[in-house]
Amino acid sequence: MNNHKFHMVNNSPWPILISFTLLSLTTSAVVWMHKNDSLLMMISFMLIMTLSFQWWRDIIRESTFQGIHNKKIIKLMKWGMMLFILSEIMFFISFFWTFFHMSLSPSIEIGLNWPPLGVEPMKPMNIPLLNTVILMSSGVSITMAHNFILNKMLTKTIKSMMITILLGIYFSMIQLYEYMECSFSISDSVFGSTFFLMTGFHGIHVIIGTMFLIVSTIRMKMMHFSNNHMVGFEASAWYWHFVDIIWLMLYISVYWWGM
Repeated sequence: MNNHKFHMVNNSPWPILISFTLLSLTTSAVVWMHKNDSLLMMISFMLIMTLSFQWWRDIIRESTFQGIHNKKIIKLMKWGMMLFILSEIMFFISFFWTFFHMSLSPSIEIGLNWPPLGVEPMKPMNIPLLNTVILMSSGVSITMAHNFILNKMLTKTIKSMMITILLGIYFSMIQLYEYMECSFSISDSVFGSTFFLMTGFHGIHVIIGTMFLIVSTIRMKMMHFSNNHMVGFEASAWYWHFVDIIWLMLYISVYWWGM
């Protein structure tokens, strides 16, 4: 017991180990790109997943079983998640800035046209609209899950979470199909570069958010959450809403207006 409300974290080997493994992953990714040898990259990726599991296991133990995360710690963790989402928003703003800079004033290098000549844009009313409906529907289901857990309806909460996870996986599959059918590539002018950077990074965030929701659902089944102690679930829900909003902006600006 301490005479203050703050959590003084014990010494942990996971941060420094993950730092070295991330360095190994980036280095091995360069090796893969230049020498087409992916063995070291796959080993580094598996090490990151293993070390992350160990680190998150310790955090779950501290919050759920040791009771270290009191109201003050919960408030600080929520602020941390909000600041993290804010940093992600700034990350995407840089891509939107590039897109609007090039589309509103196309340079002479791309023929003063947007989209550039020779690039056949995608039709916004086909696959992009379907993906928009899928992701907006998942936003509704995660909101329902939040409402159910506040009202202590565990079974309905888990069902709503499962619907959200399935919609997230379905979105990723549809986006993969969209990439396979796309008539241009990332090397086709600044149009292809911005398109695949924006949609690709968003797709990575959808995959991360889906994993976040899967972990929250497993913890929910293990009775780790209650209607007044559910920081992990709330963080996953906030992150998923962030993914929804970014996609809506992508669809309106890139697919609909920009095409």
